[in-house]
Amino acid sequence: MIDPQFWVGRRVFMTGHTGFKGAWASLLLSSLRANVYGLALAPGDDRSLFATARVEEDVDHRIGDVRELTTVVDAMTQARPDIVIHMAAQSLVRLSYAEPLATYAVNVMGTVNLLEAVRRVPSVKAVVVVTSDKCYDNVGWVWGYRETDDLGGHDPYSNSKACAELVTDAYRRSFFYGADAPRIASARAGNVIGGGDWARDRLVPDAMRAFLAGEDLRIRNPGSVRPWQHVLDPVVAYLVLAERLVQGPSGLSDAWNFGPSGPSEVPVERVVDRLVRLWGGSARWQHDGGDHPHEADYLKLDCSKAVSRLNWRPILDLERTLELTVEWYRAFGSGADIRPVTLSQIAEVLNAIGISVPAKRDQGWAGAHGCDRARVIGPATG
Repeated sequence: MIDPQFWVGRRVFMTGHTGFKGAWASLLLSSLRANVYGLALAPGDDRSLFATARVEEDVDHRIGDVRELTTVVDAMTQARPDIVIHMAAQSLVRLSYAEPLATYAVNVMGTVNLLEAVRRVPSVKAVVVVTSDKCYDNVGWVWGYRETDDLGGHDPYSNSKACAELVTDAYRRSFFYGADAPRIASARAGNVIGGGDWARDRLVPDAMRAFLAGEDLRIRNPGSVRPWQHVLDPVVAYLVLAERLVQGPSGLSDAWNFGPSGPSEVPVERVVDRLVRLWGGSARWQHDGGDHPHEADYLKLDCSKAVSRLNWRPILDLERTLELTVEWYRAFGSGADIRPVTLSQIAEVLNAIGISVPAKRDQGWAGAHGCDRARVIGPATG
């Protein structure tokens, strides 16, 4: 699925590397021996994955705001990247109701600034703009949304991600269409879970906070169905896409869905019940029946295009995803060193797709730790 030799020494410029998904991506790229150059706001929580896993050791770390064009251009010019991965975002639905201006500024104008910077940096060969599964106009279908379906979004966050998709498509058609132009693609994934996420109003972080504090978890929408996936699944997908953009045939500069297999598309209630059992002890949950802003009841993706054209497959099943997540937060709660815990989980996932890496940077390329426990969904190499 991933060619590890492709990434050795590869210069990768990433926005949002201090965030939850960006920190995992940075450590994954470092495990593949890429050179990562990050631009992001300072992490807002000393419990963040970026802080606890000491991601700064693996990244040329630069604090800056994607809403400032000169900041993005300067950072990218200095990095001289081959590949750009744009992850910086305001990523919370409920926060977007409280702060719509900031949400649109980051998610839309941040994308504009990123693509403007790419126009000015000739080293760039490929760009992956990370958006969201929520970019679609969700009309309550029971089947998965395809990349050709209408964009929309009821709330400011979802709508801003649809706007980011339109921006990406406009720049692709207007400025990145020649044979020698960078290839530009967007990636749509959502409901990622895993260790190190402390965001408010997200199911798993809310659950882990409650369980660590010995409190009941309160759930807004237990019947809502989501496509649950471990954070490393879409991160691997972004790298697969970037590789293909650089090395593959023309026609891949497009939008791409990346989601879990069908058995991982389950209601919130089922996920919470399993988290409670995995955590054990006094962990409990109850339904919060108060008034809450609108959130979609059902959302899933049709990922057949990525499967057939990129030879991509999801890696971890839902059970192992939840196990890894609880293991990470249990380690955090026990005061363990989070860096080796995180690197070991990365090694497990890479080993599941045929790549052997050390669980710690100071070890040789001698094989992954705990990799026999990964459960692969379908063929994961190719």
